[in-house]
Amino acid sequence: MQDANPDTYAKLIRLLDECGASYRLLDHPPEGRTDIVSQFRGHHPSQAAKCIMVMLKLGKKETKYILAVVPGDRRLDLQALKVLFAATYISFASAEIAERLAGSPAGTILPFVMNPGVELIVDPSLRELSVLYFNAARLDRSMALNTGDYLAIAKPRFAAIAAPPGGNDI
Repeated sequence: MQDANPDTYAKLIRLLDECGASYRLLDHPPEGRTDIVSQFRGHHPSQAAKCIMVMLKLGKKETKYILAVVPGDRRLDLQALKVLFAATYISFASAEIAERLAGSPAGTILPFVMNPGVELIVDPSLRELSVLYFNAARLDRSMALNTGDYLAIAKPRFAAIAAPPGGNDI
């Protein structure tokens, strides 16, 4: 497991402070799995932002990367993303590519796009939360961020990409 990228963490804090976002930091034992870290943070996993980097093939020559954000107690519906983009192929990005594009290790990927070549897609069910929890580009520190502030700053595209509970995807 890689160490946190201090630059990505610093960029996040700077962005939120510059935008006047309401957030608090939560220190906890190092953990990247949503169900376990949600227990450390003291909230239901449905309040967590599960962030997954996905690779889409649009025809034979074009590759697109998506940062998909779904509630922590749900799975990502790969088929919904494939249909949304009329992709010919879809898969989870390799750990190496995901970490490079996100600027942080797996388990700490932020619900913000840190690379202009990545598109952010958020499941609309996350709008119903007042606070969104996620690892803050570190395994040992999380953030509780006002959802309204998150949406105003991240400006995501919304699409129904969370599979019903019990689905087969991640």
